[in-house]
Amino acid sequence: MAADISSSLERVLQRAEALMQRIESVLPQPLQAPDWSASVAYRYRKRSSGHGTLEPVRHVAQLGLQDLKEIDQQKEKIQRNTEQFVSGLPANNVLLTGARGTGKSSLIKACLNTYAPRGLRLIEVDKDDLVDLPDIIEVVANRAEKFIVYCDDLSFEDGEPGYKALKSILDGTVAASTANVLVYATSNRRHLLPEYMKENLTYTHTDDGEVHPGEGVEEKISLSERFGLWVSFYPFSQDEYLAITAQWLSSFGVNANVIDAAKPEALVWALERGSRSGRVAYQFARDYAGKHVVTR
Repeated sequence: MAADISSSLERVLQRAEALMQRIESVLPQPLQAPDWSASVAYRYRKRSSGHGTLEPVRHVAQLGLQDLKEIDQQKEKIQRNTEQFVSGLPANNVLLTGARGTGKSSLIKACLNTYAPRGLRLIEVDKDDLVDLPDIIEVVANRAEKFIVYCDDLSFEDGEPGYKALKSILDGTVAASTANVLVYATSNRRHLLPEYMKENLTYTHTDDGEVHPGEGVEEKISLSERFGLWVSFYPFSQDEYLAITAQWLSSFGVNANVIDAAKPEALVWALERGSRSGRVAYQFARDYAGKHVVTR
């Protein structure tokens, strides 16, 4: 009888232990450090189970700063800030805003390639996962490397949780900022939130003529103001577009005479796409070089 009770109790305990293991497997786990030797760039991914991981990017885009044309002023600002950062000097979080396809993301990738030998690393985080930024920063806080947390095409709708999370990380928590982490974000919106005509009605005027925005406008400005460095990008002129096209064609091995002859086709390509952006120039160069069976 005692043996039967003992056997039954042992089976119950085994089932309970198995159940506990299954429960633990689906509960969110602390973020684990990746193999830092695997890459210079990492991507934060949240699984359906709620577990977050830092995955190494095996093939990092091989862009150099010299590949980016017609954005010299923007390049100088970003490069100077990044140089200060990797040198252990004070540097700012950066918001890159402006026209699509003008080199915002490419400039960040080019800086990574330039400064990776000096310890710069990049972690790409989607805006939906920004609520996990404190966990990511905790993992890298004691590393010797310098980390750029990179958020591409960042914008928010009213009430999204990532908005407040990013706002707190940039400048709003009791904890001091981490010296080896900066946030670089790109966006088509200067203030990262949608702006409406009716909000203009909330502005007030003082007797001496000063203009003061309403609370709703102040809230929208408050996030972008937490980025210490703003870098704006603008649509390219026709000459700038052609110069960028020539740079990409040259990188694909097209000789100077052929590049000059390709200008009319490059302009037609841009007209059909409705844009003279750097992205359109790159896409044309790939198409043109491929059609002419040019290899790098």
